[in-house]
Amino acid sequence: MKPRITLAETILDDGTPLVLQEHDGRHYLLVQGQQICGPATRASEEELAKLAAAPFRPARQPRIWMVGLGLGHMLQAIIRELPQKRATYHVAENRAELPDWNLRFFPDTCVNDPRVSLETDPGPAALNKQSGCLHAIMIHLDSAPLGSRQRLLVNDKRWLSATYEALQPGGLLAIAGTRKMPSLTRNLEREGYEVVEHQVPAAPLAKKLRLLPIWLARKSRGAA
Repeated sequence: MKPRITLAETILDDGTPLVLQEHDGRHYLLVQGQQICGPATRASEEELAKLAAAPFRPARQPRIWMVGLGLGHMLQAIIRELPQKRATYHVAENRAELPDWNLRFFPDTCVNDPRVSLETDPGPAALNKQSGCLHAIMIHLDSAPLGSRQRLLVNDKRWLSATYEALQPGGLLAIAGTRKMPSLTRNLEREGYEVVEHQVPAAPLAKKLRLLPIWLARKSRGAA
């Protein structure tokens, strides 16, 4: 059996370790031994990018905001889906080591694409500067940085309100997770979003089908 190899490690603000490991050619991000990004999230990250990008393929200058870099799978996927030369891909990641790890360990990383803008603030203050400019905001709840009090950003009303204001009319807030959140749709609708929930396979080729949720929240085209 091939061993797991620890490639890099750092300590998060709350004192817990964040570890990058490799096993048999696959890479994993682990927090307290739990995978937050890797084979378990890759399919839903890529499907999230496809769904978020679909309405904006004709756009000449799509502006995308991603919360969390992880192993770069979602960034790679959105660049494949929206490859326009004048696109802008904002990546909001406050764990400074992750861009460095992507550059050091993944030769095919998109972090150094000139259209990628790295942001250090995933919270509402940074989104407030994007007022009405963004086509889509994407977040995978497992790999994204946490908000204040170590809460999921989607549970922060200020963050949800900031996403709504940052999107242009018709823009999408696209959210992926690994478990159902019954209150999320209600909270999104309270902000003014039109919400559709999808179920996507965790691993398309797996013998046992496991479905993961994706929420697509659209800002009304009539919104100011």
